[in-house]
This record gives sequence, structure tokens and C-alpha cells, in this order.
Amino acid sequence: MTVLLTAVRRSLLMLLLGLPLLASAAPSAQQVVEQSVERLLADLKANKERYRTDREAFYQSLNDILGPVVDVRGISRSIMTVKYSRLASEEQMARFEDNFKRSLMQFYGNALLEYDNQGIRILPARQAEPDRASVGMEVIGQNGAVYPVSYTMVKQGDAWLLRNVIINGINIGKLFRDQFAEAMQRNGNDLDKTIDGWVQVVEQAKDSAEAQKAGGQ
Repeated sequence: MTVLLTAVRRSLLMLLLGLPLLASAAPSAQQVVEQSVERLLADLKANKERYRTDREAFYQSLNDILGPVVDVRGISRSIMTVKYSRLASEEQMARFEDNFKRSLMQFYGNALLEYDNQGIRILPARQAEPDRASVGMEVIGQNGAVYPVSYTMVKQGDAWLLRNVIINGINIGKLFRDQFAEAMQRNGNDLDKTIDGWVQVVEQAKDSAEAQKAGGQ
């Protein structure tokens, strides 16, 4: 009996010692998407009417929720491509990251405000590489139509961060890359002018995305 009690105590001690490690385990790519979407929808449900008239408050809330899980530097360099990012100074790169982050919240936020309590399903993550995964999501419209969303996640250290998103077949990263290259051509390869005018570039990307959506219907 004494031996049994000793074994039980040791097992409990090992369990208690292991709990902090389990609690501190970094969330998986799928969990990052699930938690972020849950926070977004809960915040939108509670504040949607206010956000319709106070967009700045909405964009700030989006930034608070999404900012920590978005690979802003990686996406920014991907949009610039090596052709332009290697020419950018640290100051220019930082300025573009700030402008891009804000424009991303506006682009994503404007689409999110159209969400009207449709059903959402988070699909199991697909991980072909140790540091890269794809997490699918399905948005079920009021008419029953299913709109697919795919999040590309990359692992940096112990954290999974968002690198790209494909919404209903529209690759947002590629769309922004194309818009950046076109803006550079229009601006005579003036990097500062393109960076400072990025908000207008994103507006064009939004119009382009809507045109693609309309063309696909």
C-alpha cells in the first residue's frame, strides 16, 4: 500500500510540474487562426454599429487583434519583391511597413464590416513544411453559398504568423505585389512616392479585387 501511495504521489508531482509547460506551449497555426477569428467576430458583434461611423476605432481594434499575428515585415518585403526591397533604406522599409499595416487593416476591415452573422468553419491545417502551413476557412453566405478563405502561416521561433491570405480565389499578396509594381512604374521608380501613396494603391487593389469578384459571378 505504501509503495502504491508513493507511486501515486510521484505521478501527481510529475503532472503538476508538467502543467506549466503545457500551459505555455505556443498555439498551433490552426489555433492562431481560430483564436484571432473568434476575437474578431466577438469584437465586431459587440461594436459593429459604432464601427460603421467610427472607422478609426475599428481599424485600431483590428490592429490590436491582428497586429501581433501578422508577419508585417515578411509581407512587406514580399510585396516590394527583392527588386525594390534591396534598394530600400531601413527608414523607407519601416515607413512602408507602417503604411502597409494600416492599409491592410482598412482593406480587411471594410470587407469584415459586410459580415452578417453567416456561418464559419475553420478547416484542419495542412502543413507540408515544418515552418509553413495553410489553414482553410469557409464562410457560408445567407444563400448557402460557400466562400473559401486560405491563410498562409509561417513559423518564426515558436510563433505562427500570417504571411498571406486568399479570399474566394483572390490572392491578396499577389494583388498587392502587382499594384506595387504598377505604382513604381507610374512613379518613375520613385520609392518614396510609392510608399507615401500606398493608401491610394490599396484603394486601387480593393477596386481590382471587387472587379475580379464581380467577373467571377
